[in-house]
Amino acid sequence: MELDWVKRFEEGHAGEKHLLGGKGANLAEMTRVGLPVPPGFTITTQACRAYFEEDSRLPKGLMDQVNDALKDVEAAQDKGFGDAANPLLVSVRSGSVNSMPGMMDTILNVGLNDLTVEGLARLTNNPRFAYDCYRRLVQMFGNVVFGIDGMQFERLLHDLKRSIAIERDSEISAESWQTLIEQYKVLIKRQARIEFPQKVQDQLTMAVESVFRSWDNPRAKVYRKVHQIPDIQGTAVNIQAMVFGNRGEDCGTGVVFTRDPSTGEKVLYGEFLTNAQGEDVVAGSRTPRAIKELEDEMPEVFRQLTETAERLEMHYKDMQDIEFTVELGKLYILQTRGGKRSAQAAMKIGVDLVAEGVLAPAEAVRRVDASHLDQLLHPTIHSDADLHVLAVGLPASPGAASGLAVFDADTAEEWAQAGRRVVLVRAETTPEDIHGVLAAEGVLTSRGGMTSHAAVVARGMGKPCVCGCEVLRIDTELGTLSVGDIVVRQGDSVTIDGSTGRVILGTVPLREAEMTAELRQLLSWADEIRTLKVLANADNPEDARKAREFGAEGIGLCRTEHMFLLPERLPIVQSMILADTLEGRMEALSKLLPMQRNDFAGLFRAMDGLPVSIRLLDPPLHEFLPNLEELKQRLEQVGRAEGGSGSSSASAGVAVVDTQTDTRPELERLIRKVKSLHEVNPMLGQRGCRLGILYPEIYEMQVEAVFLAVKDGLQEGLQVIPEIMIPLVGHVNELKLLREMVDHTAARILNEDTAQCAYKVGTMIEVPRAALTAGQIAEYADFFSFGTNDLTQMTYGYSRDDAEGKFLTAYVDRKVLEHNPFQVLDRDGVGQLIDWAVVKGRAVKPALKTGVCGEHGGDRQSIGFCHEAGLDYVSCSPFRILLARIAAAQAKLEADEKV
Repeated sequence: MELDWVKRFEEGHAGEKHLLGGKGANLAEMTRVGLPVPPGFTITTQACRAYFEEDSRLPKGLMDQVNDALKDVEAAQDKGFGDAANPLLVSVRSGSVNSMPGMMDTILNVGLNDLTVEGLARLTNNPRFAYDCYRRLVQMFGNVVFGIDGMQFERLLHDLKRSIAIERDSEISAESWQTLIEQYKVLIKRQARIEFPQKVQDQLTMAVESVFRSWDNPRAKVYRKVHQIPDIQGTAVNIQAMVFGNRGEDCGTGVVFTRDPSTGEKVLYGEFLTNAQGEDVVAGSRTPRAIKELEDEMPEVFRQLTETAERLEMHYKDMQDIEFTVELGKLYILQTRGGKRSAQAAMKIGVDLVAEGVLAPAEAVRRVDASHLDQLLHPTIHSDADLHVLAVGLPASPGAASGLAVFDADTAEEWAQAGRRVVLVRAETTPEDIHGVLAAEGVLTSRGGMTSHAAVVARGMGKPCVCGCEVLRIDTELGTLSVGDIVVRQGDSVTIDGSTGRVILGTVPLREAEMTAELRQLLSWADEIRTLKVLANADNPEDARKAREFGAEGIGLCRTEHMFLLPERLPIVQSMILADTLEGRMEALSKLLPMQRNDFAGLFRAMDGLPVSIRLLDPPLHEFLPNLEELKQRLEQVGRAEGGSGSSSASAGVAVVDTQTDTRPELERLIRKVKSLHEVNPMLGQRGCRLGILYPEIYEMQVEAVFLAVKDGLQEGLQVIPEIMIPLVGHVNELKLLREMVDHTAARILNEDTAQCAYKVGTMIEVPRAALTAGQIAEYADFFSFGTNDLTQMTYGYSRDDAEGKFLTAYVDRKVLEHNPFQVLDRDGVGQLIDWAVVKGRAVKPALKTGVCGEHGGDRQSIGFCHEAGLDYVSCSPFRILLARIAAAQAKLEADEKV
């Protein structure tokens, strides 16, 4: 049975966006409510999908249906398609379900040929206009249908204007347009090896095919990838009777917004041109005029446009972007859609529409775009800045930063302390670079993905980060970054845009972030709606205070290993790890104990009255150790010094020998120890609870520090709610053993204060076996915190950093995977494990607290899953908290809608 591939405007409505595309649905809706829309019809998205399924062939019967619908347009306009005396001209435009402005193709004036152009000239008594329309069609056809570079047509036009000493297109005569048309035809014949089609049916068929093809052009593919628009949607094609803004001075064309898209102010905002077609406004060949001037030029048209704009905004209950044409003093509406707007404008428009009684608060929350929150919370690049973009990498952490390029963490810290703003540039970062990341305005790496070390740490700190910018050649030894012939040296200025992935040469003016009254209002509405709590991943009091300022309801993850990496502590941690005896380890731990106590006390103060979940030490010990190659170099230097043939200073890139501490026996011992701790696969090796079981004194020190800090807090009058998280549990006996240690330590330290501190002990579910045996583990757990980064890694069998650098991008591009599973939680695999663990755990303990604390806790789609799974909370970096509050409310609204 043949499908209905075509719908006339009067047959559709706004609710058929999936079938008619956004433009087609809106044209149908405007027709339905009686607005002045030129007649036409829409070829559905189904036809586009069929076109690609049938190896780029138009589906059977499509053009027959198009021709039937075209007869209705001919009747409405009292014109004939291809009629030499009274020709109907049509536009053929794309129209995707999701707005993709400028990404696909349009062809205007279809139906003109060597005969119909003469008819149009006689009909309008305006040959200059008729041949201007014809040359536009030939130019568009050559570019869109035949793929000829548009600049070749522009060059011919420029040469013509220069030869007749004319600057403006509107001054070109009919005869000159005819000359240019013939030159365009010759260009098409030479480049495409085909004549420009004179049969109007051929023009229409080829135009429809071209718009379908444009769905798969490179810019459209990139746009869909960035905005997560499914490739399977396809585009609709809108065929509509042409109206002409270029017939004279009582004609024109323009674009108008119902509110200012930059500020959100309720004023008509836009531009227009007289005696012009739509592409003239976009192309910039003439300078458009402010829409306010239309009131003086065409007062009645301006009045109608103002009324129509108000009517459309009320109808769609949103700020509209409207395209219009005026032909012989009559207003026509060619398109309306929700207008693109700045982050601040979006917040203001949403709140104002509620105040005006147009929207309910819940609908205003539903409409908030997560990307707008990123823009509001981080410095951004001024939209009118002149940019020299060097390269584009992965937008790993939002915001923009300018500074001097530095290539190692020590220099970053040193320069920052001297008051210089720096951008840390590395091939990739390691945990030992943490002080450099802390000191820098932003981080740039040539390797690593969206969840690489640099990305995760930068997001946690609210710092912009661009990762995986593989076209950059970074030489940390020479202190240079190069792209092609351009070399950036240490101390040169660079700017990164972590929201878009751009790397920019030089310093760029930035717009500072601000927490506006409108944003606070939207967040307040969101908090009334959501059921998921939003906690923060925070490792120090400063982050905790910032998180609380953003509305965090506690700390869902404190990663204590980050505390160990501070420069003044790292040597103590290393001596603890490198100690050959228990006594040696205990001596180092005794120095770390008061430091950890102060750390935790600071967190309890910042989160007075809110829960603080502290994860005990998790990463492999080798991450804290000196670099093996550096130790070998130092030993070699000592050997040369002992032989009398070397000096005590080293060449660039080689460690300097300290004759006081670098002795041969000590260096040889260190090398042996580092080798002994080396693991083939450290992410699956001696880390997490395994470390706490084999070296119980390490976890005992941390737990003692927690409860000493609890006592400090209680004495200060704080309400302390500590939660101790045991990492990487895979077997119930691991948690049982370590829970006993925690309870014993708590009783020993708190004594009579135990009643004032209802502490919890739980585990991070990040090993698939832990999820599968959650019923057993729940017997000894007060909460489950799903560490979805590692759980994803172990479920897929992917090494995260390797996968993102090697094949994950290709997997997403080739549709092996819909999303990078480290960015968007994998519902079918990892999600099933979470669902299973929650059900089995609560069967044992109905009040079991559950939440997610991986990077997914700040991802909108993943938060939606967390709500559906019945989790109690999500935990994310401080600068993702506002997004999580909004996303949690949106998840609740979507779930209620489904019910």
